[in-house]
Amino acid sequence: MTRPRILVVGAGFAGVECVRRLERKLAPDEADVTLVTPFAYQLYLPLLPQVASGVLTPQSIAVSLRRSKRYRTRIIPGGAIGVDLKAKVCVIRTITDQIVNEPYDYIVLAPGSITRTFDIPGLTDNAFGMKTLAEAAYIRDHVISQLDLADASQDPAERAARLQFVVVGGGYAGTETAACLQKLTHAAVKRYPRIDPALIKWHLIDIAPKLMPELGDKLGRSAQKILARRGIDVSLGVSIEKAGPEEVTFTDGRVVPTRTLIWTAGVVASPLIATLGAETIRGRLAVTAEMTLPGQDGVFALGDSAAVPDLAQGDDAICPPTAQHAMRQGPQVADNIIATLRGRPLQPYRHKDLGLVVDLGGTDAVAKPLGIELHGLPAQFAARGYHWAALRTNVAKVRVATNWTLNAIAGDDFVRTGFQARRPAKLKDFEYTDAYLSPEQVRAQVEGTGREQL
Repeated sequence: MTRPRILVVGAGFAGVECVRRLERKLAPDEADVTLVTPFAYQLYLPLLPQVASGVLTPQSIAVSLRRSKRYRTRIIPGGAIGVDLKAKVCVIRTITDQIVNEPYDYIVLAPGSITRTFDIPGLTDNAFGMKTLAEAAYIRDHVISQLDLADASQDPAERAARLQFVVVGGGYAGTETAACLQKLTHAAVKRYPRIDPALIKWHLIDIAPKLMPELGDKLGRSAQKILARRGIDVSLGVSIEKAGPEEVTFTDGRVVPTRTLIWTAGVVASPLIATLGAETIRGRLAVTAEMTLPGQDGVFALGDSAAVPDLAQGDDAICPPTAQHAMRQGPQVADNIIATLRGRPLQPYRHKDLGLVVDLGGTDAVAKPLGIELHGLPAQFAARGYHWAALRTNVAKVRVATNWTLNAIAGDDFVRTGFQARRPAKLKDFEYTDAYLSPEQVRAQVEGTGREQL
């Protein structure tokens, strides 16, 4: 008899933690584990703004999946673009654009999320995203290049436009991105004697009435005061009406000349979920508390793309799409798969939220660990302590701690790598939303080519 085939889709927090638990608890001959991911690393997303601002190097938060000596998972370098639940086949597009069918006995759907966009003229053509390592590295190069070009320009209008920066999204990602990059430009402008520091203007806008409402009114106002003190213009109840290559129009009528629009206005579940034809809740796959898909044998889903019931909250609440929940759902799904293999009962996921941390750069931060409100240095220690502890390997922890120490002592060198200087790097170039198949196309692919394997 062949060993059961476990296919894990996605190498985010949920997928990687699931694979790690499976490797530790399964006997070598008990099951075969396969992971589908374009990159053989786990990206620690909460620290991405610090890569964009140069506090951390990209390698620091890209944790290799192959460092473990016991690593025995087969990796398919690509992305899942469709799943035929009846045939138990996952359709995969490899990084060389080859389409293959991967059969499974058990599938773990953890494809994560993509940037939420709206039908705003010019948005995907002119805005930068902040979801991948490449985007963070590109944004850093772009921001520094704006300083270089402004310094060299003889046109006052062009200089002013290049020194205005717009970030859309008042959640954690947007607030931290605006705060960290403002810190970068504030430090860098000292090396540009021809640039008037007063010309550098950062705008943070959000359609919501409050900044980071999950923090509560008190800490939200504290964060807003910190940003205002630094000169960041925070506009709430405002969004983008249209985006052009050289200016952005706000919904309140303001027109801001700028070459930099960063879009961080939330996320939505991966388009892979739409290929299943299953019930969803606000776009996320509706699953049980055990993270199984009702009516389907051997299908588990978790993380940003699954609406996992939040038993700690009750009242039909679902777990928010945060790293904290994904990191804990992964091992629980692995335990439930093992329980299924061994004929044991499945256990529901239950986790009480530990709180929130927001790193605003330097000594500025706000945090609410275990319901305790903190700001300033205590909040900074809590924020960085939590992130440091959550890093998966000791190598990553050493790299991050070293980067933090060097940056605190020596500051930034404001180096622009230029690796992607001639490549487009806007929202449309990273999401690949047109790569997914419809349910009908998935069935045709599975029925037409059979179960091919790499």
